[in-house]
Amino acid sequence: MNQMASGKAKAIPIQVDGLYEKHHTVYARSVTGFFNSWRWVMVCVTQALFYGLCWIEWGDRQAVLFHITERKFYIFGMVFWPQDVIYLAILLVISAYGLFLVTAVGGRLFCGYACPQTVYTEILMWIERKIEGERPARMKLDAQPMSARKFRLKFIKHSLWLLVALWTGITFVGYFTPIKELLNEIATFELGPWEAFWIFFYMAFLYLMAGFLREQVCKYMCPYARFQGVMFDPDTLIISYDPERGEPRGGRRKGAAASTAKPLGDCVDCSICVQVCPTGIDIRQGLQLECIACAACIDACDQVMDKVGSPRGLIRYSTENALAKHYTVGEMFSHLLRPRTLLYSSILLAIILAAAWSLAHRVPLKVDVLRDRSTLSREADDGRIENVFRLHISNTDEAPHRYSISVSGIDGIDIVGERSVELPSASSKTVALSARVGPEAGKKGSNPIFFEVRADQHEKIAVREKTSFFLP
Repeated sequence: MNQMASGKAKAIPIQVDGLYEKHHTVYARSVTGFFNSWRWVMVCVTQALFYGLCWIEWGDRQAVLFHITERKFYIFGMVFWPQDVIYLAILLVISAYGLFLVTAVGGRLFCGYACPQTVYTEILMWIERKIEGERPARMKLDAQPMSARKFRLKFIKHSLWLLVALWTGITFVGYFTPIKELLNEIATFELGPWEAFWIFFYMAFLYLMAGFLREQVCKYMCPYARFQGVMFDPDTLIISYDPERGEPRGGRRKGAAASTAKPLGDCVDCSICVQVCPTGIDIRQGLQLECIACAACIDACDQVMDKVGSPRGLIRYSTENALAKHYTVGEMFSHLLRPRTLLYSSILLAIILAAAWSLAHRVPLKVDVLRDRSTLSREADDGRIENVFRLHISNTDEAPHRYSISVSGIDGIDIVGERSVELPSASSKTVALSARVGPEAGKKGSNPIFFEVRADQHEKIAVREKTSFFLP
């Protein structure tokens, strides 16, 4: 009090150990089992699609190509233009609601089985195990000082990682520049600056994220880990440890659990569930945001239970309510059909059906009508009033078409200029024309008129666009 009164308060030093947790390398142990097999099935399926889809031919072009230079997106038999951005918005909405539904039903299943970070981490970790060995061998190797053997193993591993990352970068850019043209440019050293940038950027990104950061992406960088909690509820399937069955923990010999003097749970405290976890967490501490629902701990624990003679399922897919209320498997799955999941499913189905209907009835023709703004109207040589227009016609079909142009809306209105236009597949053209009408045919000022563009041999391919005709 005296020091404060005198204005000479003594500073109290505060010691700060660190602003963030120190990173510890996670050496994930390999595991086999039912869920691990499914995880590798998903790795193969997703990568077969990613690496193979760009090589499929459709007619005389790449089946899936997002051609930025031409501003056209080719997806098998459909051609999308910048005006079709609504379909991109629909795709994003479908993806979002699909993710909400999967999360509400089964937690972070996408993270554990289909997320690119998980998939490429699995691939690079598989290479790492083949080169450096299993978990103890990798830990021992990293602890050793640099030697010829260590340098050789590290060099081979990182070279293979870079090759995978490089080919992935080339494939990624191959969806925006035709893959065969891209490989030819690489072979002849004529690669453009933007293609080169994105190839090496994507390569470095994958090499860094899947090779070094790994679990740190899931723990600190991925926003999904942060907002998943708002999509969970007590009936969401999650990776769960059964404490009533597992506690208290303790080691034992096979078949000795029932005869021991001190009652023990089924958990033998072997920590293998921690060793196989790619994010290095202990699932026995409950649900954590770092858990990516890969189920590696389930496969590992089931193998240990088989060895000690205890039933499987100490760690399993379950729900908070199922553990607390001891639901049977049937009761647990019956609770998956609840208002939240039914709402997500209904909205998702409605959006998919609406998008499918829209694509099925999509007219492969786009017409934009632009007025000549320099002159609203003028008197033609024949005494009629003339307005000048520019029609931008886009053929979004895979086949060439010849289109006829007509105008209506005012009695006696007629077109002066080009009345038909022929367009190759996936091409566009701007047509300049004028419309004329008698001076007394309509009211003074703006009059609504309609330009109709119709394919000559396909009556269903037609577009009617509204614009205005100005009479002085």
